[in-house]
Amino acid sequence: MGKRLFVSVDLDGLAEEVAAAQERFAGASGLNFVDPEQAHVTVKFLGDTDPDRLDDLVDELDAAEADAGVDPFEVEFGGLGVFPSLDYISVVWIGTRTGGEELTRIHETVEERTTAMGFDAEDHEFTPHVTLARMEHAGGKEQVQETVRERDPDVGTLAVEEIRLKESALGPDGPSYETVERFPL
Repeated sequence: MGKRLFVSVDLDGLAEEVAAAQERFAGASGLNFVDPEQAHVTVKFLGDTDPDRLDDLVDELDAAEADAGVDPFEVEFGGLGVFPSLDYISVVWIGTRTGGEELTRIHETVEERTTAMGFDAEDHEFTPHVTLARMEHAGGKEQVQETVRERDPDVGTLAVEEIRLKESALGPDGPSYETVERFPL
């Protein structure tokens, strides 16, 4: 049985701000909110991974972090968006006002190293974001559309000093995440 892995930048210390952003969608039917304590930017989703590959993966992520050449930086989170479109909403997210360039650079080097190892390439352009909620059904779609169009909240600033390799375990209360390895910038 493989481990379900992803690479992330975690929003340590911003759970209250994330929860406040989620509050803007209070009462919207069909939304399934993520746990604000687990909020993160997914740099790369790796999926089901053979534990025997973990050492090589850690080495490659270490190299990817070095390739990126990114020093610790700040990300200012703000603004709201959806995937794939306002007509068909599956994910509601917070965007970045600053720091997106560095996050994208890290994504690119991680993507390069992990696809060279045989992990699936991303099938869409990387958009640095933090998932707030997933839309299970379209009951509250109009409220979500209106909120995304009309609100532009500042969510908070994060000092990014490391990227993390995380394991996602699916439980009865949704996923829980555990840090497998840290890669300081």
